[in-house]
Amino acid sequence: MTALAVACAFCLCWLTLAALLRRERLLPMDHPNERSLHVAPKPRIGGVGIMAGVAVATAILADAALAPVMLAALALAALSLLDDVRGLPVGLRMVAHVAVATACLLFLGLDGWPLLGAVLAVVWMTNLYNFMDGADGLAGGMAVIGFGTLALLAWMAEAVLLGAHCAAVALAALAFLRFNFPPARLFMGDSGSIPLGFLAATLAIVGVLQQVWHWSVPLLAFSPFIVDASVTLLARLRRGERIWRAHRTHYYQRLVRGGWSHRRLAYAAYALMTCAGAAAFAVTLWPDWRWGVLAAVAVGYLALTVAIDSRVKESDLAD
Repeated sequence: MTALAVACAFCLCWLTLAALLRRERLLPMDHPNERSLHVAPKPRIGGVGIMAGVAVATAILADAALAPVMLAALALAALSLLDDVRGLPVGLRMVAHVAVATACLLFLGLDGWPLLGAVLAVVWMTNLYNFMDGADGLAGGMAVIGFGTLALLAWMAEAVLLGAHCAAVALAALAFLRFNFPPARLFMGDSGSIPLGFLAATLAIVGVLQQVWHWSVPLLAFSPFIVDASVTLLARLRRGERIWRAHRTHYYQRLVRGGWSHRRLAYAAYALMTCAGAAAFAVTLWPDWRWGVLAAVAVGYLALTVAIDSRVKESDLAD
């Protein structure tokens, strides 16, 4: 059943997006704005295909322990699709993110300070994934490699159903990449990036609670997105900027604005994501080296951010 669920996630995403693209004139379009790196409108319905695949996999797996997590992600996908089509106030979206995260984590058995910390982590991951969805192939690649890493590690720990859910997300994202790899024919949209960020956080917490992996494993697996978004947020806070406003100062955006093609960025990002996944395997296979691996990864990211800061200065880039 697990193999069937994963295969269905891939096939349904592919078929859904192929069918939708035949009616491109009727689809919600992502028009270039002050945050965008693209210059022509593109359909932003990739999340519909991804979450359709995930929904079918969830139904096939019929796992009572994880069903509420997956249903919460699908609810966020529906709300975000409405946002893609009609636009919703920022405040309403944030209230929904907090409410869904809180309800889901309460179901998982968290309360008190652990619940508060987990809600903040889930809401931040939900939104940072959305912030990082701004270049062809980037968010889809992170889903393939990040969730794929968690799937393999879950199967190694004999957590078959958790691994199957993670694999279903990874394979649905792989099918999406067929249409999103540079040059992209369509974009993911909030209906994909919001639930993917939510699932990255909540499935990570499930794995920690079930003692499938150490908390450092999902942190490392998704660290390329976590580091870029978090460091950028802190830098904007330091400059006194309105952090809720659209911008183009993420490291990946600066590289493209500095002359990198979307394809070059995607290949470089995939290499970094693969290294992050390898680090997640390392802390699992050799737990005695865990803090050394984390320190080495931190030093690596520091060196990378310093290199980009020195070579691609925000003040030198055109608006």
